Amino acid sequence: MQKKMMMDMRVVECARLHGLYSLLKLTPASGDRLPEMQPGQFVQVAVPGAPHTLLRRPISVNFVEPERNLLWLLVRRAGEGTEILSELAEGAVVNILLPLGNGFSMPADGKRLMLIGGGVGVAPLLYFGKKLREAGHSPRFLLGARSEQDLLELDEFEKYGEVYLSTDDGSKGQAGVVTQNSVLQGGIDNIYCCGPAPMMKAVARKAREIGAECEVSLENMMACGLGACLCCVEKTVKGNVCVCTEGPVFNINQLTWQI
Repeated sequence: MQKKMMMDMRVVECARLHGLYSLLKLTPASGDRLPEMQPGQFVQVAVPGAPHTLLRRPISVNFVEPERNLLWLLVRRAGEGTEILSELAEGAVVNILLPLGNGFSMPADGKRLMLIGGGVGVAPLLYFGKKLREAGHSPRFLLGARSEQDLLELDEFEKYGEVYLSTDDGSKGQAGVVTQNSVLQGGIDNIYCCGPAPMMKAVARKAREIGAECEVSLENMMACGLGACLCCVEKTVKGNVCVCTEGPVFNINQLTWQI
């Protein structure tokens, strides 16, 4: 089992992207090296200066820059805690528990890959795309959002593979939800997906239709990140499990979704 660490981390950059999203770049305040992290894992961030926000916020590992010793976190403002995190000033220090959970599995050589993300669910796919490219794979990305302004980090994704887009209003890429995108008609062996639950279930159905293996990263409510509070329990073919310790990534064959 991978060792978990609690680290004070200093904000190197906090960039407001657009809409409700900010990108945090952090480095260990002590100067120590970041621990090894796998694509699909997450961290638990304590909200500084917020006595009424007691619980840490779970945030996916968006990207890791080993050469600069930086961890990227993509934050969507959804409440008081994430509002504070999205406005942190350069030099601010936050306490983070990491790395948590289990990540995506690496595919066999020669597999045709599609990484599908919706909204802030694109976050873990960027680091995964980098790792896949380094391992000799040629990942493709299908990114969905409500509108063009909600599409995130497109320039970064384009560094690691072809990018296809779907927007609900048709303002960028193909109109409609990701499962309506023509790129999913076939020629895919492995699908990796993260986003809202209805989207992931629709992707899982599509994967079954085209005969592709499929892993999804669940976004269940998490409080402790260690399997103690039981907030994130998910029913699987082997019984109820904590998403924060057994996941957040699962093969769809492990889940009891009615798809």
